[in-house]
Amino acid sequence: MGMDIFSLRSGSRGNAALVLGNNTKILVDCGVSGKSVKAALAEAGVAPEELDAVAVTHDHADHISGIGVLMRRYKIPVWANEKTWEAMERQVGKVDGSLVKVFENYNSFEIGEVEVRPFAIPHDAADPVGYSFVCGGEKAAVATDIGELKKELFEALKGSKTVLLEANHDVNMLEMGSYPPQLKRRIRGRFGHLSNDEAGMASEFLVRLGTERIILGHLSEENNYPALAQQTVACALSSAGIKCGADVQLCVAHPQRTVSLCG
Repeated sequence: MGMDIFSLRSGSRGNAALVLGNNTKILVDCGVSGKSVKAALAEAGVAPEELDAVAVTHDHADHISGIGVLMRRYKIPVWANEKTWEAMERQVGKVDGSLVKVFENYNSFEIGEVEVRPFAIPHDAADPVGYSFVCGGEKAAVATDIGELKKELFEALKGSKTVLLEANHDVNMLEMGSYPPQLKRRIRGRFGHLSNDEAGMASEFLVRLGTERIILGHLSEENNYPALAQQTVACALSSAGIKCGADVQLCVAHPQRTVSLCG
């Protein structure tokens, strides 16, 4: 089977992704209700009871709001680094402490048949991470909520066949939009979110580093839209001599629909 990633829900209102590696099923974040994630998993042919673990990227509500329900209802272990768990513990509520699994950044660990490699990312949370996953010699990764592109990011993502990559906003839409100036500065800042243009640059590097499939995710519902994100990234790739559909598969995650790139 190898590796696959399903974007279950993606956007400003809530995020969750499903990573499959042979018989192992890992949920990355759960920023939606228990009912919503159950429905999203069903679209991917998976029941919540089948999940082996949840891996948390950071403590913001759109990534963790449903985790307490999963832990209490389905007894699913949750992996997070120490600072992230401390920041999210109150929001999660009372849970069985044996389900809490704490890791250190850049120290890999195993969930079922999958090797999980967490890496630090620049974002305004307690101690945010992205993840790469390795199973059967194949690698996939989740990299969203990133304020700036850094060499260390590409070192962590190198060789990932599939990447769920942030394309949060269009710069012009953000500038002309209704967000207050302080929020605009935060989104544009070094600990904010990647724009479509930055996602285009990142995508070029990823393809040259071995990526074959890119799912653009975490789109702002006010400052972006799917066709624009896909067109911007596709144009950047084309300008670099990379053809979508031939050299790389490119699609866009949806806020309320499961999206997968199966190869």
